[in-house]
Amino acid sequence: MVADREMRVVEIGEPGGPEALRIAKRDVPTPGEGEILIEVGAAGVNRPDVMQRQGLYPPPPGAPEWPGLEVAGRVARLGDGATRFSEGDRVMALVAGGGYADFVVVAEANALMVPTALSLVEAAGFPETFFTVWHNVFQRGGLKAGETFLVHGGTSGIGTTAIQLAHAFGARVFATAGSDDKCRAAERLGADGCINYKDADFVAALKEATGGKGIDITLDMIGGDYAARNVEVAAEDGRIVQIAVQKGAKAEIDLFKIMRKRLTLTGSTLRNRPVEFKAQIAEELSTHVLPLIESGKVKPLIDRTYPLGAAADAHRHMDDDHIGKIVLTTGRGDA
Repeated sequence: MVADREMRVVEIGEPGGPEALRIAKRDVPTPGEGEILIEVGAAGVNRPDVMQRQGLYPPPPGAPEWPGLEVAGRVARLGDGATRFSEGDRVMALVAGGGYADFVVVAEANALMVPTALSLVEAAGFPETFFTVWHNVFQRGGLKAGETFLVHGGTSGIGTTAIQLAHAFGARVFATAGSDDKCRAAERLGADGCINYKDADFVAALKEATGGKGIDITLDMIGGDYAARNVEVAAEDGRIVQIAVQKGAKAEIDLFKIMRKRLTLTGSTLRNRPVEFKAQIAEELSTHVLPLIESGKVKPLIDRTYPLGAAADAHRHMDDDHIGKIVLTTGRGDA
């Protein structure tokens, strides 16, 4: 049973900078049919949270208005018909919002048992990045062993996850990053090569590295002028998957090159997809990825943790040099 009637949340005042984040009190929610209430030990911090704080990415209908897309903690209460977990189980979950809090409700189908190899802090860095990478690189992109893979932003949460998974499944992995130190970190995670985009043209470097063949699948969070460069470096029958547009949503590309190389340009967002869709990704992660976690071959990389009340500082750190995930801790459970 949950004794708490109220919980802390990190609400957004007026949209703007990190100072817009502040602690507020809300009633502890009650799980509905097929849902569980999680007592949050830790919550991951992600770029969509920053966009929501800025007023650019509102939560989907029915989701809490405060940010947070991934959590890890213990099951505090079961809703009617929820049978996958028991109270007290350590779980990690993808949520549509509301993760920056002491408690959050989630569809049990979108939660996974925390592997014994992970702490709750590490588990909080799993759902958003691993769900996103699995869907976009392996389901949409169809990455196969022996293919060449490129991820931009190789030391971000998404980048560190993508490098490890692509390497674990037998791809030849490349990344871009903004410093030599970050490139070395990407290579330690399994990248066969990393290009410091401040010092070199990744198109020329990757064409040389692949003997002119190019890249089979590119995972891009940058957008803007990277779109045309992704097309330029793509191999024949290559796939380019767009998951964010940090440098802008508009781009000019050569359509004839897409036709000549028979390229596939695709992309997705995950937050607004239905519970059933996310549940299918969760099932595949349970089958194909959690064994890699348990064996130590793959692991969420944590850069730094902040207490829940310092969420503004965590958001400021998103714009600093960091390698891996930033995580908020609540002081509850064994995070």
